[in-house]
Amino acid sequence: MNISRRGIDRRRVMTWAGVAAGAPFVSTGSVHAEPAGRIPPATRPGGAYDRYVAGLAAEGRFSGVVLLSHRGRTVLSRAYGWADQERGIRNHEGTAFTLSSAGKPFHAVAILQLAQQGRLQLTDPVGKHLTGFAADVAEKVSIHHLLSGTSGLDMPAEEVHRVFGSRDEVHRYHERRVRRARLVGVPGVPGTTHAEAETTIPALIVEAVTGQPYWDHVEENIFRRCGMTGAAFHTRPRWLTRADVAHPYMRVDGGRVVDALRHLELGSSYPYVLGKNPGRAFVDAPGDGGFATAPDLVRFARGLSDGTVLDRPWAEVFTSAKIPHGPSSFGSYGTVIDIVGGQRSLQRAGGNPGVGANWSIYPDTGWVGVILVNRDADGVSLMDLIAQETQAITGVATGGGAGG
Repeated sequence: MNISRRGIDRRRVMTWAGVAAGAPFVSTGSVHAEPAGRIPPATRPGGAYDRYVAGLAAEGRFSGVVLLSHRGRTVLSRAYGWADQERGIRNHEGTAFTLSSAGKPFHAVAILQLAQQGRLQLTDPVGKHLTGFAADVAEKVSIHHLLSGTSGLDMPAEEVHRVFGSRDEVHRYHERRVRRARLVGVPGVPGTTHAEAETTIPALIVEAVTGQPYWDHVEENIFRRCGMTGAAFHTRPRWLTRADVAHPYMRVDGGRVVDALRHLELGSSYPYVLGKNPGRAFVDAPGDGGFATAPDLVRFARGLSDGTVLDRPWAEVFTSAKIPHGPSSFGSYGTVIDIVGGQRSLQRAGGNPGVGANWSIYPDTGWVGVILVNRDADGVSLMDLIAQETQAITGVATGGGAGG
């Protein structure tokens, strides 16, 4: 899929939203003092970023969680709005949100774990591990091409109105569909067309090498190892019933806001409400998505830096720049790396109707920023929040507007 400069799938860039009309609800997470000079004032409680998010929530333009962490300590944690308005459940720091494309880097980490163990090589062609692909795809497209977004592959359009009823059905659909991928560009050449194949094929390789379903493998070898206790690949029935998982609220029919999960369940005329990926009707496609809380994503960042999830040399493979995107922006394995204010930012975002998610890691200074959103809004984009977060941490305005 196409990835923008800030790591958001261009086809999934959308606006998102805040709480229902009326006084906003705010849950304040733990805040730890740090010596002045190490913590920019804009990142602190009551600082510019906190005021910006609170202002959006007060106007009914933000629902979700934002968290800023410095060297493993929470500096700012805020939660606004409803996780499940029908049941009266508010968002809080421990609420898990669907990640959409912000969960795609997990398949790259899983691949690198297997490379670290010597069970595969990044230069391996697709055909070394999987069968049923066109000969040129099997022979010319490598794992590195898939992870770096330079495979040159394209795929047929998805059946966006299809609704699935089991994990097995979702898996069979994507496994069949990805084998229809065709080369339309030159593998290894930046800027060539690429598609969902770059997400699904690495996940299938993980399964072929380990003998485990992708979802189970990532939960065991990434989520559990990092202590991401709220992270999982929830099925739709679990999403509907759990009190600790936020529902997505989307706008339909010229502005009416509906619970996307229940709207679909009631047989609405919007079977595409959870976005382009039809597997979202039951479980995320292999290699994509997942659910996590804001603290979970901070734990993931810590697991990358301390050797928990990858040995440090292999973690550096994951976090290093691969493909130039612009003067100070680079593609990596499922993420975008920007140089802002003299420091690196490793970032991934994603979105669907009613869904926005972004995590940013600043390895040079120890900052992690998380933005999780579960409601559409008018006139405010995920890009706006990312820009405000980046400015708070680095002191450099990066565009995206004020969201006004």
